[in-house]
Amino acid sequence: MGCCSSASSAAQSSKREWKPLEDRSCTDIPWLLLFILFCIGMGFICGFSVATGAAARLVSGYDSYGNICGQKNAKLEAVPNSGMDHTHRKYVFFLDPCNLDLINRKIKSVALCVAACPRQELKTLSDVQKFAETNGSALCTYDLKPSEYTTSSKASALCPKLPVPASAPIPFFHRCAPVNISCYAKFAEALITFVSDNSVLHRLISGVMTSKEIILGLCLLSLVLSMILMVIIRYISRVLVWIVTILVILGSLGGTGVLWWLYAKQRRSPKEAVLPEQLQIAEDNLRALLIYAVSATVFTVILFLIMLVMRKRVALTIALFHVAGKVFIHLPLLVFQPFWTFFALVLFWVYWIMTLLFLGTTGSAVQNDQGFVEFRVSGPLQYMWWYHVVGLIWISEFILACQQMTVAGAVVTYYFTRDKRNLPFTPILASVNRLIRYHLGTVAKGSFIITLVKIPRMILMYIHSQLKGKENACARCVLKSCICCLWCLEKCLNYLNQNAYTATAINSTNFCTSAKDAFVILVENALRVAAINTVGDFMLFLGKVLIVCSTGLAGIMLLNYQQDYTVWVLPLIIVCLFAFLVAHCFLSIYEMVVDVLFLCFAIDTKYNDGSPGREFYMDKVLMEFVENSRKAMKEAGKGGVADARELKPMLKKR
Repeated sequence: MGCCSSASSAAQSSKREWKPLEDRSCTDIPWLLLFILFCIGMGFICGFSVATGAAARLVSGYDSYGNICGQKNAKLEAVPNSGMDHTHRKYVFFLDPCNLDLINRKIKSVALCVAACPRQELKTLSDVQKFAETNGSALCTYDLKPSEYTTSSKASALCPKLPVPASAPIPFFHRCAPVNISCYAKFAEALITFVSDNSVLHRLISGVMTSKEIILGLCLLSLVLSMILMVIIRYISRVLVWIVTILVILGSLGGTGVLWWLYAKQRRSPKEAVLPEQLQIAEDNLRALLIYAVSATVFTVILFLIMLVMRKRVALTIALFHVAGKVFIHLPLLVFQPFWTFFALVLFWVYWIMTLLFLGTTGSAVQNDQGFVEFRVSGPLQYMWWYHVVGLIWISEFILACQQMTVAGAVVTYYFTRDKRNLPFTPILASVNRLIRYHLGTVAKGSFIITLVKIPRMILMYIHSQLKGKENACARCVLKSCICCLWCLEKCLNYLNQNAYTATAINSTNFCTSAKDAFVILVENALRVAAINTVGDFMLFLGKVLIVCSTGLAGIMLLNYQQDYTVWVLPLIIVCLFAFLVAHCFLSIYEMVVDVLFLCFAIDTKYNDGSPGREFYMDKVLMEFVENSRKAMKEAGKGGVADARELKPMLKKR
């Protein structure tokens, strides 16, 4: 790791000039070793699943008799039809591909190895026989010859369920998958238990498929709007708050007005002009518009009340955003930080899913009650997937924590560099270098603490879902209370961890020391933290609302006037959720920068007083912001003695 030597001697005089970013030592090394050992365990699980033949069974697929498609197979004891040569049969075909067992996570159908997938629908056994004779691909069980498809009395049980849907091989995995969306709708019907009318779900899925081009275009629009908002924050931060406030007011009023207008328009439209089969769709759209309009009205009223209460503090946020805007001017790569984090998460998730699929096909061949072959792991190794699930949570949190530490390190470097012309060429890469050399152990420990809270909450959520409708009211209340408390604890720890990473980036202390120091400063300056976070976070939330409202309004106009008259409730929900996630990813970086700046300012005021030799590192605008905040709180009657005291920042232990 290139770890440096230990920290400087504690005997150094505490009166010497404090210089941040100079003392560097590796922090929480035992936790780094533990994380490395855990990752080795994850690698062992992947290697075990591949070494036991699971890779071939996953990629090439296997039939119900244990034969891997596309190769010669060894005979399995007491298993009929095993040990067959499937060199020319490279695809797995299910006799009933739409019969999915969600509880056991498998398709309840006989699987065969075939030479080709039926690209067109086969309606009769004669069509199945003709397909076998033409393409050399027998779709009935191995015991039945193609010539017996139309004459044997067992053909109905040994051949695929009619009509055989048109299918195509899944790339790289050699499975014949139906191309008709109605087959997948049956899967969704089993998953979504609250839909009592199956025709509703079919119309929803039809709406998504019909509007897929519009959905993709609107998702791209939300990405563009988020980038534009980041540019606005960077260059015109002084007027951003007022722009966002005005646009949100106009957007909420406009969106609410458009929804009521569309509702009134469709309600007045003559029902006689609608075809009978489309009448139900029209009623669903009308009901959805009414729900949207009422919800938008309630949301607009609540939003106006909140903005009315916080109107006097809007001016204070402008100064804080101005300082954060300077950070993005000097550190433009911060804007792209969500992309790298998302890319790393996607790579890990792909690896995790592939390993999980390997685990699903590993083990020894055993016969089930129907006489077909399944692969199961016995002994202690059957619990490997629990280890694998913990790895999903811990490593995902580790990647997110690395982003927080990287951003904190870059902003700390910017803040504590007096002459901004002397900044490193790429402060982001310099922060990544410090993270890898010194602080991976701290990140591992912080992410593990979040994992310890997240796992019990997920277990309780699973128990609650399994007992839904069976538990009494008291048990349901206790479960929900525990889930809520764990969720609140997780959010608090996430916020504390982020500030602990900032303290580590400044002082190079271990996680516990940094977390304690960060907690002390946050508690002692609770009023100022509340003022900064409340107003700042609210304005960033308004930015997210602006992006979601703009994307949703564009979606309403496009989906309402498209030619195909389908239910567009689900497409609009998908678009709005994606827009919010994109906006959250980008604006959370800005929120993180604001939090890091405040903590840096608190430490700056501890070790420096503005006198010669102990000049402040802070930007003048940030100092003006705090002074204005103190005056504003005093004028509002919320100050008192607590506001008159000096800011009590973090103490660095020596």
